[in-house]
Amino acid sequence: MKGMILAAGKGTRIKPISYAIPKPMVPILGKPVMESMIQLFAKHGIDKIVVNTSHLAEIIENYFGDGHHFNVQLSYSYEAKEVDGEYVSQALGSAGGMRKIQDFSGFFDETFVVVCGDAWIDLDLKEAVEHHKQHGGIATIITKEVESSEVSKYGVVVTDKYDQVTSFQEKPTESEALSNKINTGIYIFEPAIFDFIPKEIEFDIGSDLFPLLVERQADFYAINMDFQWLDVGKVKDVWEVTSDIINGKVKGYPIPGTQVSPGIWVGINTRVDTSKCKITPPVIISSGSEVQDGATLIGPAVIGANCKIEAKSVVSNTLICDYIHLADDAYIVNKTMFGDYLLGHDGYTQLLTDCQYVHILKNRNVSRPLSGIACIDKLYKSPPIHRDTLPPLEQAK
Repeated sequence: MKGMILAAGKGTRIKPISYAIPKPMVPILGKPVMESMIQLFAKHGIDKIVVNTSHLAEIIENYFGDGHHFNVQLSYSYEAKEVDGEYVSQALGSAGGMRKIQDFSGFFDETFVVVCGDAWIDLDLKEAVEHHKQHGGIATIITKEVESSEVSKYGVVVTDKYDQVTSFQEKPTESEALSNKINTGIYIFEPAIFDFIPKEIEFDIGSDLFPLLVERQADFYAINMDFQWLDVGKVKDVWEVTSDIINGKVKGYPIPGTQVSPGIWVGINTRVDTSKCKITPPVIISSGSEVQDGATLIGPAVIGANCKIEAKSVVSNTLICDYIHLADDAYIVNKTMFGDYLLGHDGYTQLLTDCQYVHILKNRNVSRPLSGIACIDKLYKSPPIHRDTLPPLEQAK
């Protein structure tokens, strides 16, 4: 079976993370979210996959290659325009990206599945395709029921008693919502769908194609299914998804490392004595990291790979991505530390270069001390983070 992963967006809602990586490469416990989607495709026999790329396309293509490591065949459709002899990324919209692939090779010659590259799901795709074929339509949206209080966060799908889509509502209020079934960004199409998608223009699945199908009264259905769906469409979602996983709210998501005691996972090649640190689970300490005796880690918390946490540091309710060094007296509460940025869970953003007690282990080619942790290639002398300027620990709960 054939599939497509949508990965061409600029990720404007996850800035500043998207300055460094495209949204499908956002790591959840060290694994790019799109990797989980490819693995799900492979599990359900979807082994021929095209990925449309644009923003920071080379990061996606260099990581996944031709797909053989995942037992699939991968190809990429790069969306860009030529300006003065150079290609500049220019996305065509999700439906426009589908059309570009079809015009190039006629790839979509059978029933195919299209998913967004910025979500983790455990949906039974074979069952979803079977439901699609039973309805006999040219397009199907996989929907999921949410609590009425949650509908304002999503695009709502309205259907008749035969499951045929009749209208949409974009983030309606609870009182205005005509349904509690939301669009999950998982679609099943027949090749005839291209009769509704114009050539060589920007055209979106949700805002252009689907309203057109409703207007033309096409055989267009929504199938409601029960499955887990973790969306990382916004910056705050990265922490919320991570926190839900390590708090045990997500069944089946693999937690890296070995559980050395209840709620504490430790990767390989680490340097940590959990009996000499103050650790309140759940906490993950990833491979290659060092946590010095006396450090305080209050869960939920994740220490990324190849990090260094010095003895007097305090980390609480925080996600620290790879290659971060917290010096003595660092006090990091309710934060996500990603790349060059310190991201508050309340939306506050600060450059790590403004934090004296946070260093970035960027240069991995410098000499390494016996501990195996990379030396600091740059020491920042900016004003420090003082404990009295950050929220008290009890606010991290």
